[in-house]
Amino acid sequence: MRPAGQGRAMADGRFRLRLALAGLYAGIGAVHLARPDLLMPIMPASVPEPRLVILATGLCEIAGAAALLGQRFRRAAAIGLALYAVCVYPANLKHALEGISVPGIPDSWWYHGPRLAFQPVLVWAALWAGGLVDWPIKGSPRA
Repeated sequence: MRPAGQGRAMADGRFRLRLALAGLYAGIGAVHLARPDLLMPIMPASVPEPRLVILATGLCEIAGAAALLGQRFRRAAAIGLALYAVCVYPANLKHALEGISVPGIPDSWWYHGPRLAFQPVLVWAALWAGGLVDWPIKGSPRA
């Protein structure tokens, strides 16, 4: 069901983005749970109990992905996933700047540069898909 005043194309776009984000975060969350030791080297030293944090973030990613697809907790999930994308930025920076090798992840700036630049887009994407922001894509004027 479309929110009042939203064009069909915008509603469809939000739906498709929610599906894509849910798939992305569910997949990443599964990796966090299945192979936490793989991610230990990129955890900043300031993070207490890094293995526990990796496992907890995996659960949060999966829960956020599921909630983003539903209606009841969609806005909360969008906020949570946006905050998550901000909170993991230090680990992504450490991974890139220290040249830490992680099996299965490319070890070059052709990977790290776009990944770091794309992180703010993930923040926006979660908020837009969750219906919290319209910028820069506006639907039909609200009635």
